[in-house]
Amino acid sequence: MSASGTASGLRLPEHLPAATRAYFAGGAGDEVTLNANVAAWRSIGLRPRVLATPRSVDTSVTLLGRRWPTPWLAAPMAHLALAHPDAELGLALASAAQGAGMVLSTQATTPLEQVARAVLPEAARGPLWFQLYPYGERDDWLRLAERARCAGFEAIVLTVDAPLQWPSDRERTHGFALPADWPQPNLPAAPGRGALETLLARALCWDDVAWLCERSPLPVLLKGITHPADAAQAATIAQGVVVSNHGGRVLDGLPATATVLPAIVQAVGGRVPVLVDGGLRRGLDALKALALGANAVLVGRPLIGALSQGGVQAVAALWRHWLDE
Repeated sequence: MSASGTASGLRLPEHLPAATRAYFAGGAGDEVTLNANVAAWRSIGLRPRVLATPRSVDTSVTLLGRRWPTPWLAAPMAHLALAHPDAELGLALASAAQGAGMVLSTQATTPLEQVARAVLPEAARGPLWFQLYPYGERDDWLRLAERARCAGFEAIVLTVDAPLQWPSDRERTHGFALPADWPQPNLPAAPGRGALETLLARALCWDDVAWLCERSPLPVLLKGITHPADAAQAATIAQGVVVSNHGGRVLDGLPATATVLPAIVQAVGGRVPVLVDGGLRRGLDALKALALGANAVLVGRPLIGALSQGGVQAVAALWRHWLDE
């Protein structure tokens, strides 16, 4: 099966429409941040010590008070049915079978309850978390968080770095658009529309985050942190921080996550777990992230590539490769 590649390392099969490939592979602006994410991990070298080989290797990590088999989770990714019919359910099953966690997107094409029913019985699975876009009003967010809790999800990952979203240059060039009847069964409310001033007035603020963290039935992690001052503030009200620039999809010109991770780890000071995403392409990148102080990583585009190439089996094989590596 032939596939097309990008500078960001994502390979997608040629049978996918060009507009779909543009949606999954593209980034904001000139894609500087998209490509910097990958390059930053590759630029980090290793300084191993010799004559000290351990007698065993343990990949498990502790997150939010529980021990999990591996230090990686599938990042929240929207509209996976565009990539393969297995969609989010296939990603969830493959991840659980290989001890990896998953963060299900608000914009998933599969109901959150269906994903939870498939994943929760797997004894060796990783964490099952739900990503929340704060569409609608505060009560809408809380209702969705409660729905996730009832289904069996174990944490809420609140995205805080995308108050406005618009198509990338690649998407516009190829005319990407979702069908009018596209399934989005987990939205708390319709995404905001209207004039710029209206959208800005509805944008999330620290008071909103504090309100949700105080009332949420599940621990809340904030995803989209790239500045140490924001990380320090987040650690006072949330239960975790995800260092992320949205994979370079929202705002071009942000620093690569690998370059800001050490300062954010320092700012948090061990008060809450720190996770990181953006540009991780293999298990070695996860090792580098852990060495820089992260507690775990989120993985996105490599899984889209695997899912689009071969569905659930290809995703399981990718996770197994990461574990072997």
